[in-house]
Amino acid sequence: MTGKGRLSLAHGTALYVGAVLGTGVIALPALAAEVSGPASLLAWLLLVVASAPLAAAFAALGARYPDAGGVSTYARLAFGARAATIVGWCFYFAVPPGASAAALFAGAYVEAAIGGGTTTIAITAVVMIVGIGGTNAFGVQLSGRVQFGLSVLLVTFLLVAVVLAIPHLESANLRPFAPHGWTAIGPTAALLVWSFVGWEAITHLTAEFRRPARDLPRATAAAVVIVGVLYLAVAFAVVGVLGPAAGASTAPLGEVLAAALGGNARVLAAVAAVLLTFGAINAYFAGAAKLGAALGRDGALPPWIAQGSRAGEVPRRSLGVLVAGVLVALAGTLAAGIGPRPLVLVTTGLFVTVYAVGVAAAVKLLPTGGRAWLTAVAALGIVLVLTALTGRYLAWAAVVTAGALLYVRLRPSNEAEAEPEKAPQT
Repeated sequence: MTGKGRLSLAHGTALYVGAVLGTGVIALPALAAEVSGPASLLAWLLLVVASAPLAAAFAALGARYPDAGGVSTYARLAFGARAATIVGWCFYFAVPPGASAAALFAGAYVEAAIGGGTTTIAITAVVMIVGIGGTNAFGVQLSGRVQFGLSVLLVTFLLVAVVLAIPHLESANLRPFAPHGWTAIGPTAALLVWSFVGWEAITHLTAEFRRPARDLPRATAAAVVIVGVLYLAVAFAVVGVLGPAAGASTAPLGEVLAAALGGNARVLAAVAAVLLTFGAINAYFAGAAKLGAALGRDGALPPWIAQGSRAGEVPRRSLGVLVAGVLVALAGTLAAGIGPRPLVLVTTGLFVTVYAVGVAAAVKLLPTGGRAWLTAVAALGIVLVLTALTGRYLAWAAVVTAGALLYVRLRPSNEAEAEPEKAPQT
């Protein structure tokens, strides 16, 4: 069935790749190697495998219930309005700290290339956020085209970098394989959760696909393969080329490029970091702006933000709120001098909460006993493990949950909840 949306299979795949393949590939291979050495490659492999059922569960829901509310809509259908509000708030309010952290990571790469200290980091982050906001203000079709071009460029760039690094791989760098013990793989996997957040982001754009039932599962499958191969390849290159020095590197991709090409490759690494980050934030802005409009439509946020919730419309008010939120988070972080790490942890806790409710909704909504349902059951088990690994960083999610429930309780009675648009189930 052809819908009212304008996203093609290629554009949808690019948005998925951009949402998941973000700052993780430029920062986390080194951090993971610092925690568990070469054994971090097993943690990467575990999360690549675990991401497949998670992505498939959300794709099955998106194909069956294409709506701008995404996971929030699935929670509403499965568990009611309060659950939908909680999920919607957790996702929507995770974007400002998450996008801020991503922009700061990219800014640090630029600063390493050209200098300038905190000023360079701040200017890079602000220009990036404003530029991405402007791209999305012209609609998801332009956003999808920009994402497609970025994804093709970045996939090519990363593959070329890995291929050039192959002659410099040293088997000695893989020994000892688990210098900090096998138990270090668990904390490493918890750290890498940041790299695999994103499979839920495009659910808010499912109604924008031309053929959601056909193209969404295909886009998801393609993105799982592309992202998995790239993450594993880059992580292996970082560990195999840099060895014990990998954990001490603040720009591991730059070090790998320097080994492959010679000289100072920080400029190339900075370009890669900026493009990767632009793609990730672009995908999240596109999805979260639609979600905010849908939450306003459904009474979970003030109704004035509901403009743009329908397929084909541009949710500029919701997008403006997101951009403003990111800029405030950036200003506060830079003023306090605390760095992006707290933002990463806050974001991870919020998205794990979204995952938990989303896959639970999949278990309830998908036809019992079918392949999609069995996949959702497997995904639920995986999310429970991720929740345990996240631990105390779920505290901020509890605060946001309390705020969502308080809003529902105190909102004016004339803010009636509208039913989400539903496409025929397939």
